[in-house]
Amino acid sequence: MSFVAAERTSVVGVRFQKLGKLYHFKLGRQHEDVVPGDYVIVETKRGRQLGQVISFIAPDEAHNQRGMRPIERKANPRDMVMKQVWETKELDALISCREKAASLNIRDAKFVKAEYSFDGSWLTFHYTTENKKLDINRLQQILSKQFHTKVEMRLIGPRDVAKIMGGYGACGAPRCCSTFLTEFSPISIRMAKAQGISLSPQEITGMCGRLRCCLVYEYEQYVEARKTLPKPGKRVGTPHGEGKVRDVRVLRDSVLVQVEGEYFEVFRHELEPLEELEALKKKAEAGCSKHEGGGCDCGAKRGHAVEENEEDGDDA
Repeated sequence: MSFVAAERTSVVGVRFQKLGKLYHFKLGRQHEDVVPGDYVIVETKRGRQLGQVISFIAPDEAHNQRGMRPIERKANPRDMVMKQVWETKELDALISCREKAASLNIRDAKFVKAEYSFDGSWLTFHYTTENKKLDINRLQQILSKQFHTKVEMRLIGPRDVAKIMGGYGACGAPRCCSTFLTEFSPISIRMAKAQGISLSPQEITGMCGRLRCCLVYEYEQYVEARKTLPKPGKRVGTPHGEGKVRDVRVLRDSVLVQVEGEYFEVFRHELEPLEELEALKKKAEAGCSKHEGGGCDCGAKRGHAVEENEEDGDDA
């Protein structure tokens, strides 16, 4: 796990899972020895939790400092051992949850993970369902009595399920969400269109059934490059002659041009924007159309006057 090097401040970012979200907590004067990489005990809405300090947070970047909770203390060896002990019981708890759900005829939910707090005082079951009216209160009560602890049923989305389950993506590599993504970015069809990717579901959806996270990685580069590369159908000048753009190759900073039935790859520095040059030439030859009564400051009339004087001088 990598840690962010930053100037020491009174606010730290703490993570409770390997690829989880970063939460902000205050450092007290008694915690001056806390550094990124240390494990700490903090009080959260879900009880006392054990998390790892990832980085120091600049005060102007910390949100809602007034309501920010303080760090209680650094974790000790006993805390770390307890966390490992309770983690070994999570699989059995998940199996029991699935069995109880089946006995209650709960078929619309998929239970994917059980998670104990470091001291076993809180047990969370992560599940997913498409049935928005599903009632699992009865299941929660039964599990709470069975495990003699406070039980929380947490509804998660398809991307979170894929993150928990792991596995490989369509590219053949381990899923991004299970290896390095800590938060999910908003993704839209527009990103796929900008990159010229086929819009078929097999090409743009991941194992979770949602748009692939990797669509956002190169989107900004494509948008910036397309601003300076000619669009398909444009007439351009090339070392091979005048032709029309048939395809844009953003990552190679080039376009595919058709010249007299043949196709050539032409790079940006070799292109001449013929249509734009012709438009500028036509505008210059038309002169000024806004200041016919005089008072022109655009240079068009002045340019014609200079040309006429030069012609008069040649005649003389």
